Amino acid sequence: MFAIIETGGKQYRVEQGLEFKVELLQAEAGSELALDKVLLVSADGATKIGAPYLEGATVSCEVLGHGRGEKIFVFKKKRRNDFHKKTGHRQDYTSLKVKAIQA
Repeated sequence: MFAIIETGGKQYRVEQGLEFKVELLQAEAGSELALDKVLLVSADGATKIGAPYLEGATVSCEVLGHGRGEKIFVFKKKRRNDFHKKTGHRQDYTSLKVKAIQA
């Protein structure tokens, strides 16, 4: 059984027991979280597709913690102008573990 959910403007394919990282959510570490923007649920060969979301379908997750991703560097340069600029960015994330999928 798997589901496709939407959170933080991105879509994720999740299964029971899967640990994954999403954009930062305002939730305490160790708490339960119900994600209700479920786009698709597939179980035993039967697939339910929402338009755009499935009514009554939720994915229960446990919040494992929060963190920051690896630093990425953005380098800009203009040739023959002695111009260059280097900046970095680290994205905040929330780590989740799927406990159950209700369709």
